[in-house]
Amino acid sequence: MSDHSGSRFDSARRGAGTFLSNALSAIVIMVGVLAVMWGVEVVDYLDDGALDREFGIVGLNPDGLVGILFAPFLHVGFGHLMANSLPLLVLGFLAAVRGVRKFLWASLIIILIGGLGTWLTSPGVITVGASGLVFGYFGFVLARGLFDRRLVDILIGIGVAVAYYSILWGLLPNQQGISWQGHLFGLIGGVAAAWALRRRPAASPYA
Repeated sequence: MSDHSGSRFDSARRGAGTFLSNALSAIVIMVGVLAVMWGVEVVDYLDDGALDREFGIVGLNPDGLVGILFAPFLHVGFGHLMANSLPLLVLGFLAAVRGVRKFLWASLIIILIGGLGTWLTSPGVITVGASGLVFGYFGFVLARGLFDRRLVDILIGIGVAVAYYSILWGLLPNQQGISWQGHLFGLIGGVAAAWALRRRPAASPYA
């Protein structure tokens, strides 16, 4: 009885230690990402927006494909960046807190699907901003609980849905100057990432 209780205590302590380690890593990563974005925006401001024009996603323009990787780190002014910073920090942290490696893969999937979808559906338009990542992390955190079937992930997903459901208005194509395509394909990328990175059940030794 005593040995069993001690084993459970050790297991819980290891689990708590892993969670705290992941949480610290998640905070460091997201603060670092935001620091890069703010630094890039300072440079872009001093260069009169040249980075946006050169490295943004330009729909259906082969030269604009480079923007798929760089556009999430660019913004049309500090107001645009400020609007994205807090939701990106919160949702990015929640996406990363369950494991940094999966988070990095999820980010890449979101960037590629979100960027390519935007490029295909926004002819001649320059698109920049981290809102595709925001919607991607939103979709990833919501879908992760469904695909992994872990109670903690389901609870996190419910909390995110309640707190951030209003961002879904950004999917409507009726807001001038806002890329609903980037939002939509970012969200699709997040759900796709949650499915691709889902927890696989262990194979039965008798299979």
